[in-house]
Amino acid sequence: MTSPITPGSPEPIVTAGDPIPAPADRIPTPKATPPDVVRCAYMELVVTDLAASREFYVDVLDLVVTEEDEDAVYLRSFEEFIHHNLVLRKGPVAAVAAFAYRVRTPEDLDRAVEFYTELGCRVERRASGFTKGVGDSVRVEDPLGFPYEFFYEVQHVERLAWRYDLYTPGALVRIDHFNQVTPDVPKAVKYMEDLGFRVTEDIQDEAGTTYAAWMRRKPTVHDTAMTGGDGPRMHHVAFATHEKHNIIAICDKLGALRRSDCIERGPGRHGVSNAFYLYLRDPDGHRVEIYTQDYYTGDPDNPVVTWDVHDNQRRDWWGNPVVPSWYTEASTVLDLDGNPQPLTSRTDDSEMEVTIGADGFSYTRKDDEPRGFKLGAQV
Repeated sequence: MTSPITPGSPEPIVTAGDPIPAPADRIPTPKATPPDVVRCAYMELVVTDLAASREFYVDVLDLVVTEEDEDAVYLRSFEEFIHHNLVLRKGPVAAVAAFAYRVRTPEDLDRAVEFYTELGCRVERRASGFTKGVGDSVRVEDPLGFPYEFFYEVQHVERLAWRYDLYTPGALVRIDHFNQVTPDVPKAVKYMEDLGFRVTEDIQDEAGTTYAAWMRRKPTVHDTAMTGGDGPRMHHVAFATHEKHNIIAICDKLGALRRSDCIERGPGRHGVSNAFYLYLRDPDGHRVEIYTQDYYTGDPDNPVVTWDVHDNQRRDWWGNPVVPSWYTEASTVLDLDGNPQPLTSRTDDSEMEVTIGADGFSYTRKDDEPRGFKLGAQV
């Protein structure tokens, strides 16, 4: 399959099928039935200073404490009814221990074991209570090197959607998605499609190089995204607010607390996903996105949107430059023994290298005269 990006193509391109070129090194498709993933459900972060991390996520971002002890804090968003959306676990190295997905039935745990065993991955069945609030689960080191967890049984807690007396101006109401850094995006996409995920948007160039892809199970733009870079690493975890004014309120709160240096990028509006966003860095440098106002993707014939990597508006619909750290820095991920996973370098072109500082390389309108662009001042 060739890239749909051409000199005369529209901006962006909308297609009926998956426009991402086939990978040169495809992960074989298992014969086993994949687990039926419902949604991204929680992330387990290892943090080096539990008190500082708790202050950031609870006192600053107003996530709700479900349970805590001297080694871990279990947090949830206001509309959540399962035990947690985020686990902060004290450890020696800041990293990600699990990208956790809820599955539709208990039998899907057996399917996960069969699916990943056929792929030759390390697979471990974890007994109920291994993570507080979660029943039996399956953890795997997936073919890309990421620690995935699948679970069905979970402790229910009070959903605070109606507790308006507790709401703050910047209330986080849902976990929305993960973003993963991996060197070969087409390879990652085809594997995730075998797992049942579907592409909603992607970024390419005329040569067919794929720089990123957004993939979903729930009917939003994504449950996870695959971003091209040295990996495996975690780029960010995202929580949703109801409206963009909630994000502005978070910015105002950070300013009032003299913590505006936590803001890495934004606020702004993405072209990809159409979402209003803010990127923050927690005390360990883990990146958190605050996200709102993307769109419904649940129809069976939902089209795919492909952006030209040289279109200035793909990452920012208006206004804000993408700082280099957003492209270069990401969190370490762990294997199932808690050791940092080694990185594989990306060999395809880097999105930062072909956009930041490349005068005339990117555009807002294709017929513009070459004159550089807003990112050029960042390096």
